[in-house]
Amino acid sequence: MAQTSAESTGLPDFADIVERVKPAVAGVNVQIEVGTTGRAQRRLPGQQDSPFSGSPGETPSVPRSVPRSVPPSVPRSPTSVGSAFFISADGYLITTNHVIEHAKSIEITTDDNKTHSAKLVGADAKSDLALLKVDGEGQFPFVRLADRAPRIGEWVLAVGNPFGLGGTVTAGIVSARPRDLKMGTYNDFLQIDASINQGNSGGPTFDREGNVIGVNNAIFSPTGGSIGIGFAIPADTVKTVIGQLKDKGKVSRGWLGITIRAVSDEVALSLGGKPAQGAVVVEPQPGSPAAKAGIASGDIITSVNGESIKNDHELMKKVGDLAPGTAIKLAVLRKGEEMAFTVTLEELPG
Repeated sequence: MAQTSAESTGLPDFADIVERVKPAVAGVNVQIEVGTTGRAQRRLPGQQDSPFSGSPGETPSVPRSVPRSVPPSVPRSPTSVGSAFFISADGYLITTNHVIEHAKSIEITTDDNKTHSAKLVGADAKSDLALLKVDGEGQFPFVRLADRAPRIGEWVLAVGNPFGLGGTVTAGIVSARPRDLKMGTYNDFLQIDASINQGNSGGPTFDREGNVIGVNNAIFSPTGGSIGIGFAIPADTVKTVIGQLKDKGKVSRGWLGITIRAVSDEVALSLGGKPAQGAVVVEPQPGSPAAKAGIASGDIITSVNGESIKNDHELMKKVGDLAPGTAIKLAVLRKGEEMAFTVTLEELPG
């Protein structure tokens, strides 16, 4: 029987991309502090536990014998299994925070099955990203973060370490973007249907040029296994966070100091039937940058620096992406009257 080529079927052939990018992807094995739980993959709230795991997101448990020399009464450190990828030849890797949090030690297994000890450079719980470093002088293959956002329907390739198997490649498309999963303020996730499972967290999703468009982060699953609904942190968010982690080991975000909510249909009707977009200020915190600038309860913030705001989530993300000390211009509706304010951001507390 004749072989069917990618050209004759119209389907993409990922072999060349895989050969180029797969060596930059590594497995992560983490020894966790006793009394804490390692998480190999985040699943959305309300989902059932996986038949392959203990508590939700915990590293799958494979039956194995315990050496007789280890007394049962001696606590053993739990482990977490995830993925990572090199972004420089000298050994910097990106992974997710939930893979390495509570880590007592971190070990990296490269595509050629070599193991290296890794140190944590910095982690950011709000974006769920972390930066690791392995000692080395120009010896590691690496990949680059994409400069553009992918379009819905584009082919993508995920590479990672599901269930600790390592070097696993799956393909699919970008299913939707952006997705607000209510799992944090600072992520608008890419939804993909390339199969990802527990242990894929921290691994890259590539476009057809071999650039990283996202970091695999969570799955939606009623069973704990992949059903083709996965989520990745987009590359633009990754660039912002990782740059700060490399420079100073933490992330500083801009802060307005207001409680906000989305504009409701009722409020939109009261404004003459305008589209329901923007963010309503419920209350400015006393002494906050917004309060100092004159922002008041009931104000509707419609744009930041001339860019329209769709809802409260978008406002928080735009402000959070800016550095403390930045002066921004807010367009505001107050009792139907358009007003402008200049606010100097401060650093988000905590």
